[in-house]
Amino acid sequence: MSYGGGYSSSRDHYGGGHHSGGSGYRSGGYGGSNGYSHGNSNGYGSYGGNSHGSGVGSHGGGHHGDRMSNLGSGLKQQEWDLNALPKFEKHFYKEHPNVTNRSAQDVEAFRKEHEMTVYGKNVPRPVETFDEAGFPQYVISEVKAQGFAKPTPIQSQGWPMALSGRDVVGIAETGSGKTLTYCLPAIVHINAQPLLGPGDGPIVLVLAPTRELAVQIQAEITKFGKSSRIRNTCVYGGVPRGPQIRDLSRGVEVCIATPGRLIDMLEAGKTNLRRVTYLVLDEADRMLDMGFEPQIRKIIGQIRPDRQTCMWSATWPKEVRQLAHDFLHDYIQVYIGSQDLSANHRITQIVEIVSDFEKRDRMINHLERIMDDKKSKILIFTGTKRVADDITRFLRQDGWPALSIHGDKQQNERDWVLNEFKTGKSPIMVATDVASRGIDVRDITHVLNYDYPNNSEDYVHRIGRTGRAGAKGTAITLFTTDNAKQARDLVNILTESKQQIDPRLAEMARFGGGGGGGGRWGGRGRGRGGFTASNAAPLGHNRRW
Repeated sequence: MSYGGGYSSSRDHYGGGHHSGGSGYRSGGYGGSNGYSHGNSNGYGSYGGNSHGSGVGSHGGGHHGDRMSNLGSGLKQQEWDLNALPKFEKHFYKEHPNVTNRSAQDVEAFRKEHEMTVYGKNVPRPVETFDEAGFPQYVISEVKAQGFAKPTPIQSQGWPMALSGRDVVGIAETGSGKTLTYCLPAIVHINAQPLLGPGDGPIVLVLAPTRELAVQIQAEITKFGKSSRIRNTCVYGGVPRGPQIRDLSRGVEVCIATPGRLIDMLEAGKTNLRRVTYLVLDEADRMLDMGFEPQIRKIIGQIRPDRQTCMWSATWPKEVRQLAHDFLHDYIQVYIGSQDLSANHRITQIVEIVSDFEKRDRMINHLERIMDDKKSKILIFTGTKRVADDITRFLRQDGWPALSIHGDKQQNERDWVLNEFKTGKSPIMVATDVASRGIDVRDITHVLNYDYPNNSEDYVHRIGRTGRAGAKGTAITLFTTDNAKQARDLVNILTESKQQIDPRLAEMARFGGGGGGGGRWGGRGRGRGGFTASNAAPLGHNRRW
């Protein structure tokens, strides 16, 4: 194996060599068996850098600081001369003979079976097995070692699309396997590029809406990038900045970031985006919902325009369509599932019409039934942080092992709560919508919507926390007359999923209506919970579990 400027002759292991800095290439390049090609640029030209701020700010990674409108004001507008930029490789896909030999009718039948719709020019055919995707053997071995039998629908179509070097839009439900859909092509992309030199920023940038999702993406990239010795870091607020700055200074091929903290780092000169040639926007709809669009636009403005961009989203509202129109070029698109807002069909949805004052008793009734099974794990969603803390305190005092998580909790407490929930030590977690996406706990058996969310998209994302990875799940929703204006959309989702519909809900949907404020447990108060508050409330003597 050669280092620095050479390539290995290995036919089945990409990028196994050590980093040697400078303009050399990652050794262990692409063997001829898969037909992947090498990057052939050796250096990077001048780049209009960022104007440096006085230091890294304190903006949070998931909610509060990222909303600040002046974030990114210190970033210098880039002027790009594509002719002067070094070339890079992004076209890696070579169609497997099995895929080539399938008839157009077979391809259409496969897409129809998996509710797959594609748009764009010359969209690659889907693959049906891991081997057909043409990944290097060490990646395939790692995937199979995880126990996956075959690609998920989004992977079947998304891998050929991403490996082709095209800009990609993927619309699929949460829990569909989209993270691996962009992570594995990212590893291939990195291994085709020159090694990082001193002062270089990342090659792959993944933007995510929340700290929790960013950490989970990092875990996947770490797992599958280990054989290539690909280095990564996770950049988000709510934690000390020192370790993140240290990682960026040492050089990482992959940076997973929430928008606010990344802009902090860019303004402070702790990293740059001049080497980014593979950009991922994960949960793009959620990032826009959370008000990150100005920050996303400022970040993308720091990246060379001939990059490859992959945008992943659970929904396709007009705001996301506009973002794709502005920043993706001649993109190809895949929908998995109905193009109308729809829920995972493996989830049984139960909607109960209640008054605000009945909510607490209904919740307890469900918990008594659900927690009879010691394997149960339930996620309870509330509309506000105060209600989350109130319910958690009430449940703990009643003997239930509940903990809460929301944006006002310190990061170390959020991590602790999530771990207690994942391990089953505390099988009841109460959350606001900070956790409605990005928290990947695969064995959640039940979701309970104590408060109905502000829109139907969030309803779909919330209940998508259960029924993951092929499992079945149950979602229970306590629906009040105050939620009547959402009834029609909810009935449409239930109808599409072939669920039973309460006649009172159907009546609300027909006549519409609305309502005012919440009751005792449904208010919109704000609060700050900590270890000394809701999560520290002692379990009552009447142990319920």
